Amino acid sequence: MDRDVISGYLVLLGVTEFFFLMFIAEALYPNYSIKFNYISDLGVGKTGVLFNSSIILMGILIIIASLLLKKFYSFAVFLVGLGGMFVGIFPETTGFIHEISAFIAFLFGGIGAILTSFSTRSPIRYFWIVLGLITLVSLFLYVGRYYAFLGPGGMERMIVYPELIWGYSFGTYLINEK
Repeated sequence: MDRDVISGYLVLLGVTEFFFLMFIAEALYPNYSIKFNYISDLGVGKTGVLFNSSIILMGILIIIASLLLKKFYSFAVFLVGLGGMFVGIFPETTGFIHEISAFIAFLFGGIGAILTSFSTRSPIRYFWIVLGLITLVSLFLYVGRYYAFLGPGGMERMIVYPELIWGYSFGTYLINEK
């Protein structure tokens, strides 16, 4: 099997398992609000093991995928995985190192979506650019503590959800591009 195809499957597996386990953790977390709770709140308390192990696994799978790709954008994909993995290793109770890890995952998810758009002539590239821009603009607003009507949890999801959608799309593209 081609390295790009394997990378695509690894990205899809990582994003999918994280996506589902994040939703399960949200359902299990007492009084969880997607508007007011941060995603990383799921990494502490009774949902901590579930959430942290799922984001660590996603990070590892994305790191492996990036190493197999050997493309000009591989460093960005690598940093998304590394940031995600460290978010799970260093939950929000660790403070600054968690915040830096999340920032790396957020920033390079947006950058990665845009960079991968330069690797294809397919119209999907425009979708990836839009997703990357949504992530980066939302990150800028989030860092500036401007949450609008979404609350901090909702604005954080405006960073993360486009990255996850890009992960599905990019992984699928890698599997089918040959």
